[in-house]
Amino acid sequence: MRVLLAVILLFALVMSGCARKKAAPSRGAVSPRAGTAATTEAPLAPQQTAVTGEVAKVNPVARFVVLSFPLGPMPALDQQLNLYRKGAKVAEVKVTGPQRDKNIIADIVTGTPEVGDEARAD
Repeated sequence: MRVLLAVILLFALVMSGCARKKAAPSRGAVSPRAGTAATTEAPLAPQQTAVTGEVAKVNPVARFVVLSFPLGPMPALDQQLNLYRKGAKVAEVKVTGPQRDKNIIADIVTGTPEVGDEARAD
Protein backbone atom coordinates (compact mmCIF):
# COMPACT_ATOMS: atom_id res chain seq x y z
CA MET A 1 0.00 0.00 0.00
CA ARG A 2 2.79 2.44 0.85
CA VAL A 3 4.61 1.59 -2.37
CA LEU A 4 1.49 2.27 -4.43
CA LEU A 5 0.98 5.64 -2.68
CA ALA A 6 4.63 6.58 -3.28
CA VAL A 7 4.37 5.68 -6.99
CA ILE A 8 1.19 7.75 -7.39
CA LEU A 9 2.75 10.78 -5.64
CA LEU A 10 5.91 10.48 -7.75
CA PHE A 11 3.86 10.24 -10.94
CA ALA A 12 1.80 13.30 -9.94
CA LEU A 13 4.98 15.26 -9.18
CA VAL A 14 6.57 14.41 -12.53
CA MET A 15 3.41 15.25 -14.46
CA SER A 16 2.94 18.60 -12.71
CA GLY A 17 6.40 19.69 -13.83
CA CYS A 18 5.63 18.81 -17.45
CA ALA A 19 2.17 20.33 -17.47
CA ARG A 20 3.34 23.95 -17.20
CA LYS A 21 2.14 26.28 -19.89
CA LYS A 22 4.95 27.08 -22.30
CA ALA A 23 5.76 30.74 -22.95
CA ALA A 24 4.96 32.10 -26.37
CA PRO A 25 8.07 32.96 -28.41
CA SER A 26 8.95 36.65 -28.33
CA ARG A 27 8.81 38.83 -31.42
CA GLY A 28 11.95 38.63 -33.47
CA ALA A 29 12.98 35.31 -31.92
CA VAL A 30 14.01 32.37 -34.05
CA SER A 31 11.50 29.55 -33.95
CA PRO A 32 13.22 26.17 -33.58
CA ARG A 33 10.72 24.65 -35.98
CA ALA A 34 10.91 27.35 -38.61
CA GLY A 35 14.66 27.07 -39.17
CA THR A 36 14.85 30.62 -40.51
CA ALA A 37 15.94 33.80 -38.81
CA ALA A 38 13.22 36.25 -37.89
CA THR A 39 13.29 39.84 -38.99
CA THR A 40 14.76 42.40 -36.64
CA GLU A 41 12.62 45.26 -35.47
CA ALA A 42 13.57 48.91 -35.14
CA PRO A 43 14.19 50.15 -31.60
CA LEU A 44 11.26 51.84 -29.89
CA ALA A 45 13.14 55.05 -29.07
CA PRO A 46 15.61 56.65 -31.47
CA GLN A 47 19.17 56.64 -30.23
CA GLN A 48 20.53 60.04 -29.38
CA THR A 49 23.72 60.77 -31.29
CA ALA A 50 23.94 64.50 -30.60
CA VAL A 51 26.61 65.52 -28.13
CA THR A 52 25.36 67.86 -25.39
CA GLY A 53 27.13 69.09 -22.28
CA GLU A 54 27.56 72.21 -20.21
CA VAL A 55 30.21 74.75 -19.32
CA ALA A 56 31.82 73.78 -16.01
CA LYS A 57 34.48 76.53 -15.81
CA VAL A 58 35.43 79.62 -17.78
CA ASN A 59 38.85 81.30 -18.04
CA PRO A 60 38.18 84.57 -19.91
CA VAL A 61 41.83 85.71 -19.74
CA ALA A 62 43.22 82.60 -21.42
CA ARG A 63 40.02 82.32 -23.57
CA PHE A 64 39.11 78.71 -22.84
CA VAL A 65 36.30 76.78 -21.13
CA VAL A 66 36.04 73.41 -19.45
CA LEU A 67 33.08 71.49 -20.84
CA SER A 68 31.47 68.67 -18.88
CA PHE A 69 29.55 65.91 -20.65
CA PRO A 70 27.46 63.04 -19.29
CA LEU A 71 28.88 59.56 -19.67
CA GLY A 72 28.69 58.52 -23.28
CA PRO A 73 29.82 60.16 -26.51
CA MET A 74 32.32 63.01 -26.30
CA PRO A 75 32.96 65.64 -28.96
CA ALA A 76 35.86 65.08 -31.33
CA LEU A 77 38.98 67.22 -31.29
CA ASP A 78 38.69 70.35 -33.47
CA GLN A 79 34.88 70.08 -33.41
CA GLN A 80 32.97 73.38 -33.27
CA LEU A 81 30.28 73.62 -30.58
CA ASN A 82 27.71 76.32 -29.95
CA LEU A 83 26.95 77.49 -26.41
CA TYR A 84 23.37 78.39 -25.47
CA ARG A 85 21.95 80.23 -22.48
CA LYS A 86 18.17 80.05 -22.01
CA GLY A 87 17.81 78.90 -25.62
CA ALA A 88 19.78 81.79 -27.14
CA LYS A 89 23.20 81.25 -28.75
CA VAL A 90 25.83 83.16 -26.75
CA ALA A 91 29.19 81.75 -27.90
CA GLU A 92 31.12 79.37 -30.13
CA VAL A 93 33.97 77.14 -28.97
CA LYS A 94 36.41 74.76 -30.63
CA VAL A 95 37.29 71.54 -28.79
CA THR A 96 41.06 71.32 -28.33
CA GLY A 97 41.57 68.90 -25.45
CA PRO A 98 42.93 67.43 -23.32
CA GLN A 99 40.11 65.24 -22.08
CA ARG A 100 39.93 63.90 -18.52
CA ASP A 101 37.03 61.69 -17.48
CA LYS A 102 33.86 63.54 -18.52
CA ASN A 103 35.56 66.94 -18.99
CA ILE A 104 37.28 68.41 -22.04
CA ILE A 105 38.87 71.78 -22.85
CA ALA A 106 37.63 74.06 -25.64
CA ASP A 107 38.95 77.40 -26.89
CA ILE A 108 36.54 80.32 -27.07
CA VAL A 109 36.07 81.39 -30.70
CA THR A 110 33.38 84.05 -30.24
CA GLY A 111 31.06 85.28 -27.50
CA THR A 112 31.14 85.37 -23.72
CA PRO A 113 30.36 82.00 -22.17
CA GLU A 114 29.33 81.57 -18.54
CA VAL A 115 29.23 78.57 -16.22
CA GLY A 116 26.07 76.56 -16.86
CA ASP A 117 25.74 77.36 -20.57
CA GLU A 118 24.63 74.39 -22.68
CA ALA A 119 27.13 73.10 -25.26
CA ARG A 120 25.67 71.50 -28.41
CA ALA A 121 26.92 70.45 -31.80
CA ASP A 122 24.41 71.84 -34.31
